[in-house]
Amino acid sequence: MLKKILFQILLLNSVLIFSVQSAESGGMPQLNPEFWVSQIFWLIVSFGSLFIVLSKIILPKISSNLETRKSQILENIETAEKQRIDSEKKIEEFEKIILESKVKAKNIINKNRQKIIEDINKKKEILEKEINEEIETVEKEINDLKQKAPEKINIIAMETSIDLLKQVIGVEVNKSSVSAIVEDLSKKNKGKYYGV
Repeated sequence: MLKKILFQILLLNSVLIFSVQSAESGGMPQLNPEFWVSQIFWLIVSFGSLFIVLSKIILPKISSNLETRKSQILENIETAEKQRIDSEKKIEEFEKIILESKVKAKNIINKNRQKIIEDINKKKEILEKEINEEIETVEKEINDLKQKAPEKINIIAMETSIDLLKQVIGVEVNKSSVSAIVEDLSKKNKGKYYGV
């Protein structure tokens, strides 16, 4: 790079020399050959110091900043990649937890449903048993009433007949004869009224 700059300086000097020779003597002082040596000296000093400052101070700082930024960008990319992998793992874990929770919830619901069905069936069996017992009791009472009904009806018929005859005839009637008549009629009509 230094060679390139020196080459450019020499090229510039040669162009200036040719342009000065073609210029008239009363022109600009920069083109006067008397001042060329001092101008070339200060030109080399100023450009040399500028080159040294640029190459030793400014360019290393710029390149170190670029390297720092590059390394920081790479670190950020690595960190972002790690965070992406971690987030994917977390998402997979959450999905697994959600799936397990759904399965557990289904199991709990199925267990509770089965328990409720069993409770309902037990209560239904108990209720059916109680209803059957009530039905048996009522049927027994009805059968007892059926069996006792003819006797009660005979007694009621006898008492009613005695009262009616007493009111119609005005005389007390013999209970045994009315009782015999009622029993006789009851025996004749037993099949008709009681299904025997």
